[in-house]
Amino acid sequence: MGAKSTGPISPNHLIEVVKTAAKTGAQVVMDAVNKPRNITYKGLTDLVTETDKMSEAAILEVVKKNFDDHLILGEEGGIIGDAASDYLWCIDPLDGTTNFAHGYPSFAVSVGVLYRGNPAAAAVVEFVGGPMCWNTRIFSATAGGGAFCNGERIQVSATNQVERSLLVTGFGYDHDDAWATNIDLFKEFTDVSRGVRRLGAASVDMCHVALGIVEAYWEYRLKPWDMAAGVLIVEEAGGAVTRMDGGKFCVFDRSVLVSNGALHAKLLEKIGPPTEKLKNNGIDFSLWYKPKDYRADV
Repeated sequence: MGAKSTGPISPNHLIEVVKTAAKTGAQVVMDAVNKPRNITYKGLTDLVTETDKMSEAAILEVVKKNFDDHLILGEEGGIIGDAASDYLWCIDPLDGTTNFAHGYPSFAVSVGVLYRGNPAAAAVVEFVGGPMCWNTRIFSATAGGGAFCNGERIQVSATNQVERSLLVTGFGYDHDDAWATNIDLFKEFTDVSRGVRRLGAASVDMCHVALGIVEAYWEYRLKPWDMAAGVLIVEEAGGAVTRMDGGKFCVFDRSVLVSNGALHAKLLEKIGPPTEKLKNNGIDFSLWYKPKDYRADV
């Protein structure tokens, strides 16, 4: 039997299980990375592979072995477990599936755990290199315990000027008004910064902010499993996290801006107004999804 859902679990125990789960999923991905892909589609361009499903199954096995009554939200399997649990696991077994399918080196396994709605522990195993030279590095964090990459503490950059910053964003599969607004933001920031990258894996993008190699990342229309791990890693590396309208962030929201903190207000000056315009036009980015009956102190 695993630990029961009521009451806090030791951060050291929790992060060890989180890291083991992420590494277990990553081993499934590594075993498949150079093999032919069996690809199906959730939509016109939204891919899913057998590797996504196998990775999630391997992660679930680790979680259930240790905490058999925790609530789990997986990208592939949806909600399972006890809704009365204080803990919610948000699992993306293969973040950046399209990149994986093409052998493009920007994808990861992301495992984040919430305690009453707030990120408590996180691990992201990022795949680096590329065909013929695949490797991984693991990012991890606990609430109040700092952020680490391969066991070494990491910190966001100190850059405080947009014109000296390298930025990252992402675009979802729905080409709606939010997508069009972000195209405009992409253009605007490309004009005033050192560049804007679009790599295609939210957890990787946030870990790069935490590592200090880019200054900020923003995106509309994300899901809890996209963000639960990455936002904690950024915060514990000294960065800032809000919604794109500047409001207090919650993992169940649908927009996120993470930065090194020093640039946050300057970025919001450009990102906030068009986001408010979208809201005024009826697009709600707050509390899009929360599992029914899950207790969240947010």
